[in-house]
Parts: sequence; structure tokens; C-alpha cells
Amino acid sequence: MTRDGTTRQGITTESLDGPAALRAADAFGLVYAEAFAEHPYGETEAQILSVQSHFPTLTRRPAFRAALARTARSEPVGMAYGWTLPPEAVWWDELTEPVPAAVRREDGRRTFGLVELAVRGPWRGQGVARGLHTALLDGITTERVLLNVHPEAGAASAAYRSWGYRKIGEARPRGADAELHDVMLLRLR
Repeated sequence: MTRDGTTRQGITTESLDGPAALRAADAFGLVYAEAFAEHPYGETEAQILSVQSHFPTLTRRPAFRAALARTARSEPVGMAYGWTLPPEAVWWDELTEPVPAAVRREDGRRTFGLVELAVRGPWRGQGVARGLHTALLDGITTERVLLNVHPEAGAASAAYRSWGYRKIGEARPRGADAELHDVMLLRLR
């Protein structure tokens, strides 16, 4: 990747705040729908539409930030977004085994929650995910990044490990009936 966020394949990655991400909601929705309909996620059309309809609300969260990768013709190829966790964050409550209070403590500045990172099929394996991750975290001041990843998403898990994340537990991010996800943490400072 070059300094301006352009890969050798002509893919450009841009960092976006909430209002800019909202203006690009269709691009985020396209990437999400394509990536999360696949195995191991297998989200239904109704689930995908629910996420897409909730996206505008997410973009209004304090400290929301996003990254979007596009081809030279402006076709969306990947996206990532998240926000700094507030003191009352529920992410830690979703773990199947508790973690020490010192780990779960949130103050609204400590942890960035990486909510989604996805790349459309034809552009995988070309460094797009790494570029999105880099753009998303560029300039953040949190001491760590927290995410959930489906354990059967082998390529995603391997990428996160290669970027320095380590598994700290398992969670059911959408309630007691949800599939288990690995919870991974990247220490920045």
C-alpha cells in the first residue's frame, strides 16, 4: 500500500467519520450483504436488511469511525467500522467466562471496538483487509482494540493474529442462542 492508501491493484482506502459513512451507506451495505451471506455467517436477507437499516444509528455514535475501500471506478470492495467503547459497554458481559475487572474496565477512551471488517470475495487475499484495518485505526488514541470473530472464519482469524491480536475468550454477541465467537484483543499502547 502506498502512503495515500492506494494498493498496487488500484484500490483506494479512505477513512470516514460518521456523516461521511452515512453518505456511503449503500457501499457499506453492499459489502456487508455479500460478505455476511457467505459461510460461516450465513445471514439471511432479513438479518442483512436489519443491519443495514440500523447502520445510520451507528454512524451517530460518539467516536464512530469507518474505512471504505473502492476500485478506481468507485466500486466498493471492502469496509470496516467501529467506535470507542463507552463506560457502560456490554461487550464484556457477552463473554462466556468473566475476565478480571481491570481488563473489562471502560472509561470511554480505553478501548476501540472493531465492529465490522469485510472484503468482497474477488478482492480477498490482496491486502485490502489490512489496508482497511490500518486506515480505521490511524490516529486513534485508545490503548487497545477489541473484536469478535467467528471461529470458522479461518482467514479472518489468521489475519487478526498476524496483526497482533490474541484471543482472550469467547462470547455470544447476539444473545444466549447466538453462535460462539472468539473475542480478540490488540494492545496498542
